[in-house]
Amino acid sequence: PKMLTRKIKLWDINAHITCRLCNGYLIDATTVTECLHTFCRSCLVKYLEENNTCPTCRIVIHQSHPLQYIGHDRTMQDIVYKLVPGLQEAEMKKQREFYHKLGMEVPGDIKGETCSTKQHLDSHRNGETKADENLNKETSEEKQEEDNDYHRSDEQVSICLECNSSKLRGLKRKWIRCSAQATVLHLKKFIAKKLNLSSFNELDILCNEEILGKDHTLKFVVVTRWRFKKAPLLLHYRPKMDLL
Repeated sequence: PKMLTRKIKLWDINAHITCRLCNGYLIDATTVTECLHTFCRSCLVKYLEENNTCPTCRIVIHQSHPLQYIGHDRTMQDIVYKLVPGLQEAEMKKQREFYHKLGMEVPGDIKGETCSTKQHLDSHRNGETKADENLNKETSEEKQEEDNDYHRSDEQVSICLECNSSKLRGLKRKWIRCSAQATVLHLKKFIAKKLNLSSFNELDILCNEEILGKDHTLKFVVVTRWRFKKAPLLLHYRPKMDLL
C-alpha cells in the first residue's frame, strides 16, 4: 500500500528548534547535560557567565562550574539546518564576513563547507547530472584527500601543556599545534598516551585554574578563557580530582 505522508508547517515545530534566549533558530546548538534543554552556544555561554541554572527550567547545572556541563549537540544542529532553508548558508556567510572584518583568515572548516555548498548549488542550477561511476570516483578522491589532510586546513591553535602536580611527569615536548576543532578530550587522550597512563579519565585539564569540560573545543577555550592573551594557550594537567 502507498505510504501516507503529511506535510507539517515549519511554524508548528519552531518551538523545538529555536533558542529560548535569543528567540532565533539554533546556531551551534549546545545542550545542558543535566536537563537536555538546548540553546545557541554563544547565548548559553554569555548567560552562564552570571548564572548557574538552566534558562528554561532553572535547575542548577553546577554550583561553580556550569560551563563544564554543557555540550555541542551536532544532531540537533543538523536537524535545524535541514529544516530551515538557507539558514546554514546564511550563517556561513556571516562567519566569513566576521573574519574578513577582523582581517583574520577564514577557518578551514568554514571554507570547506562553503565550497561543498557552492558546488552543490551550481550543479543544480546548471542542470548537471553525473553518472554514478563518476560520482563514486569523485567521492573516493575527496575522501582520500581528507584522509591525507589531518585537519591541517582547519584554524590552528598553539598550546603549551604544563604539569602542575608532583604525581605526574612533564611532557618532553609540551608545545603542540593542532586544529581548533580538537576537544579537551583529545588532549586528555594525547597526554595519557605520552605518559603511559591506564586511562585518560585519570586526568583533569585546567585553564586559568579552572577545570575544562571534556567536550569543549580548543576554539571555545580560546574565545572564553584566553581571548585577550597572547599565544600559546597555556593549559595545565593534573590527576583527576572529584568535585564536591
